[in-house]
Amino acid sequence: MTNGLRLLTGAAVLAVFLLGPWQSQARATDLTARQVTDRLFRANPAAPPDFSNMDLRELDLSGLNFKGAALRGSDLFGADLSGADLSKTDLSNARLDRVILIGARLDGANLSGATMLRPSAFSSLSATVGEASSFAGANLSGTTLADADLSYTLLAFSNLRGSDLSRAVLKNADLTRADLTGADLTSADLTGVRGLETALGLESTRNFKKAIR
Repeated sequence: MTNGLRLLTGAAVLAVFLLGPWQSQARATDLTARQVTDRLFRANPAAPPDFSNMDLRELDLSGLNFKGAALRGSDLFGADLSGADLSKTDLSNARLDRVILIGARLDGANLSGATMLRPSAFSSLSATVGEASSFAGANLSGTTLADADLSYTLLAFSNLRGSDLSRAVLKNADLTRADLTGADLTSADLTGVRGLETALGLESTRNFKKAIR
């Protein structure tokens, strides 16, 4: 082997070694958007699809009906869920950071223990009621919603026990009969919130007095 070839081989090995961590982070998702769509199309109520613990990052899943699918522990970072119907899905412990939720329905969904950091809920900087998501009756206990813009969001009868709503924007949201027991409301914006007087557990929330009203 010539000296030049040895140097080239050594450089190649070094490049693989140095790039290894970045290559692992850029791995392909477990399914493509088309494969997810096909599974949902073939699914029926008696056998809801199971996407638990799958890597579904940054997929365009807008407008899909998830038919009560299991998404436990799935990674949906940056996925587009605009107009998707996720009602009664199991999203417990899922990663929903940076997802696009314009007009999405999550009524009755289980999001306990999930993270939803900085979701995109509106198409512009001005929140509008027509683009708001719906979480009516959803289980959001222990969910991280810090800094989330939940303006106009329907959260009536939802379970928000122990959730992190610090710095969340809840302008004109509907919290009718929502359970806020133990929730963190530090610097949350509750301006114009509907049904706040009917919410459960307000006396046990963290820093309710520091919330913006």
